[in-house]
Amino acid sequence: MTAPVEETASPDDDPAPADELVAPGDLEAVVPPEIIAQTLPEYVRAWVARTRSGDTGILPVIAGLILIAMIFQILNANFLNAGNLVNLLVQGSVFMLLAMAEVFVLLLGEIDLSAGFVAGVGGVIAAELLTAQHGGWPWYAACLAALVVTAAIGVFQGSLITRIGLPSFVVTLAGLLGFQGVMLLILGSGGTLPIQDDVVNNFANGNLTPTGSWAVAGAVVGVYAIATLLRDGRRRASGLVAPPRSITWLKIAAATVVAFVVTLVCNTNRGVLAPIRGIPWVVLIVLGVCTMWTLLLGRTRFGRYVYAIGGNAEAARRAGIRLARVRTACFALASLTAGIAGIVYASRLRSVSTNLDGGTLVLYAVAAAVIGGTSLFGGRGRMVHAVAGGLVVAAIDNGMSLQGFSAASKYIVTAIVLLVAVSIDALARRGNAARA
Repeated sequence: MTAPVEETASPDDDPAPADELVAPGDLEAVVPPEIIAQTLPEYVRAWVARTRSGDTGILPVIAGLILIAMIFQILNANFLNAGNLVNLLVQGSVFMLLAMAEVFVLLLGEIDLSAGFVAGVGGVIAAELLTAQHGGWPWYAACLAALVVTAAIGVFQGSLITRIGLPSFVVTLAGLLGFQGVMLLILGSGGTLPIQDDVVNNFANGNLTPTGSWAVAGAVVGVYAIATLLRDGRRRASGLVAPPRSITWLKIAAATVVAFVVTLVCNTNRGVLAPIRGIPWVVLIVLGVCTMWTLLLGRTRFGRYVYAIGGNAEAARRAGIRLARVRTACFALASLTAGIAGIVYASRLRSVSTNLDGGTLVLYAVAAAVIGGTSLFGGRGRMVHAVAGGLVVAAIDNGMSLQGFSAASKYIVTAIVLLVAVSIDALARRGNAARA
């Protein structure tokens, strides 16, 4: 018998070493900087590589805000004065809140076209319950009831989408029409319902005192600094991924500078007949909602499930995630946030009327979320980016209003900005797919 021939492995048959499978430049382009960076220069180099690969993050929003500020300041010297900047924050608060509402559904690759009129329903219910005709509910009870109703609307729409399988576009488009009719039924022939409660009116029209503004700004920065240092320190001690210490301190320094500038601008006298100073209450409302939802999406199991479903729903299902429950919860949270926006909108006008244009509001909200970096295809987006996108939309609207531009011009410019943002998103996805 012939002895079996023993095969000898050639060098070409050996698996390539791990460091040869992915080039260092490619690794920096696909891996978050904090994973591979140990020092500040390494972090910057990895961040630049990811930016060049198409993952631009919030960079286009910052660049857009700077460009918008420069253009409108050249056209009108009043754009960057304290009064207009604070007014811009107040005007943009509704866009920011509705953009955060859209983030919940956009992360799933869905959309909610009803958010504008769901916000209107929330504002109408709160205003109705505050009237003497309904017993003059306390402001907190009226607002809570309005938010419960809007959350229930989200559960209803989400159940139709997840349990029956109806497209979110169709369900929420029906909601856009239906809840506009609900608003008209509640308001009746009167058309306008004033809000008499001072607390609710102060949501968007009231201000902290200058001293209170500095105290709140210091407290916010202090809490952020402590939380950031403890989180990163705990991760380093456990051997988990954490950014370099220099990056941690740079984040704290950036937050301190932003808080200082915002407080300084808000504490500048912007009154005409009487002095007006202090941070508007609505800024704290937006900050509180953004912080709450950021923690929910970034620090909880529910948030990880949302991103997993948006990234690959089938893989998430195979991993044991209950898709229907999580998706329904996202629609409920979106409607709840829209209810907050509706109350703020009613507060700013001190009334609710049938003139509320929920269709335009929701389109601006989607534009703000996408401009901020939330992907229309699901799986990518952050609440703070939605806030930044809302600020861009508000700045465009405010700047063109100062110039006396028509509504048609505002729509056209906002549409162009939205197309640019979506193009950036599509190009980034194409680059990621090519690297994969």
